[in-house]
Amino acid sequence: MTSPGLTLEGVSHVLPDGRTLFTDLNEQFDLRRTGLVGRNGIGKTVLARMLAGQVPPTTGRCMRSGSVYYLAQQVSLPAIPTVAGLAGVQATLDALERIETGSTAPGDFDAVGDRWDMHQRLQHELEHHGLGYLDAATPACTLSGGEAMRVSLIGAWLSDADFLILDEPSNHLDRPGRQALIAQLQCWSRGLLVVSHDRQLLETMARIVELSSLGLRSYGGNYSFYAQCKVQERQNAVRQLEQRKHERQREEQSLREQHERQQQRQARGNRHGHEANQARILLDRQKARSETSAGKLHQQHAAAREQLARRVHEAARQVEDDMAIVLHALPVAPSSQRRVAELDAVVLPFVPAATRHVSLTLGGQQRVGLVGPNGCGKSTLLKVLAGQLQPLAGTCRTPVKGIHLDQRLASLAPQRSVLEQMRDANRTATESALRMRLAQLGLDARKIVEPSDSLSGGERLKAALACVLYADPPAQLLLLDEPGNHLDLPSLQALETMLRSYQGALVVVSHDDAFMDRLGLTHRLVATGQGWRLEPW
Repeated sequence: MTSPGLTLEGVSHVLPDGRTLFTDLNEQFDLRRTGLVGRNGIGKTVLARMLAGQVPPTTGRCMRSGSVYYLAQQVSLPAIPTVAGLAGVQATLDALERIETGSTAPGDFDAVGDRWDMHQRLQHELEHHGLGYLDAATPACTLSGGEAMRVSLIGAWLSDADFLILDEPSNHLDRPGRQALIAQLQCWSRGLLVVSHDRQLLETMARIVELSSLGLRSYGGNYSFYAQCKVQERQNAVRQLEQRKHERQREEQSLREQHERQQQRQARGNRHGHEANQARILLDRQKARSETSAGKLHQQHAAAREQLARRVHEAARQVEDDMAIVLHALPVAPSSQRRVAELDAVVLPFVPAATRHVSLTLGGQQRVGLVGPNGCGKSTLLKVLAGQLQPLAGTCRTPVKGIHLDQRLASLAPQRSVLEQMRDANRTATESALRMRLAQLGLDARKIVEPSDSLSGGERLKAALACVLYADPPAQLLLLDEPGNHLDLPSLQALETMLRSYQGALVVVSHDDAFMDRLGLTHRLVATGQGWRLEPW
């Protein structure tokens, strides 16, 4: 049997508005564990879906050898009612149930295939991954982001596919969940392509393939090897560009000097002819020869300039468009409020008994990292603080303006444009100022007027962040749930810098230890088996 693999031959993709997302991609994906990286909005998810057979290429061919299972980065929980549906086995379980009640329909037997033990296999995987408290019928809407991702990954393992394509699989996973994912992927013996910005996960890949403005390029090593190569490549490309520019400058000077000498010779010849009182016919012939010579020299110079410009352009193409990501400091003065939030004997809904009860007081410049495993109630606690969820008992008071960014970006209306939603959040800034801030986040003028659900995961997160962070009046309390998910490295670094300088109160959930360490947090609120514990960071 042919080894599982994916092949791209001259593949291009043109968006509905006529823009070309990428063009002439040629690559083979074999059994090596491969990480696909690239800037937000460059087209990684479109390419992943194309490789999985969900999106046809505009031109070229995409060929698959063996069955392919694609795990999307965004799971629409309202559209998937149960854990079985999230794991991709609902149709199999439904067919099994119909057969058990007497169905002889060929379609039911086709749906089951040889997976007669799927119910037991699903429950075994749930228990193996620490989710034994769930079952096939558990409503998916009750799961945290991390639990939903873990169930989705179980679906990938149960698929028995020849090739897995996983889009941002470590998003929302806690530290044990990320470590378990890495361990499972290292044991996977079939084809694997992982789209990710997670450096720890990418470090375990056998090779990195980058999608950029220059196309696809393969690097035969892990993330560290790729990062070293990128630094060297960029230095070489910038050095070559500077050399080409210097050559053009030097040659331009030489061409100008040649032109000046030719004009001087022509002027001397005309002057000598008049002084020698030559016949008119001789002067006309001399003038014609001079003009012909000047015309040839002009053509030569034009060709030389065109060649110099082409060499500079070719060198410039090798320097990727690395526009800096900018997030402006938030204009928030230190809160005059001694308390910006207070939870008094609050009982949280939908969380385990150990972390159901919480009492907490937040000061005006307190910066808290919310830490704990998936499903312990971190997101629920943020929703209660934001006033979006009522506690079962106790009281929650927030006397200052607070803004909440949830994992699923519910604040971002999918059918409305980013620019419209920015105007709603900030009525005082001019449209040009709002456009500039969105552009500095890497959202170009065309994307910000399109429905937000047409953006990539990283672009949607940037849009939601802009609406939250640039709201007017500015928030004195930021409640951020996994704000780094989907962001490429430059965007993540810009977010770190901005949040570090933020003067208001901050409560943030993240499983990225490096990200949390760079925010200048004052405290951590830890979910333990004995309840919540507040301690210095």
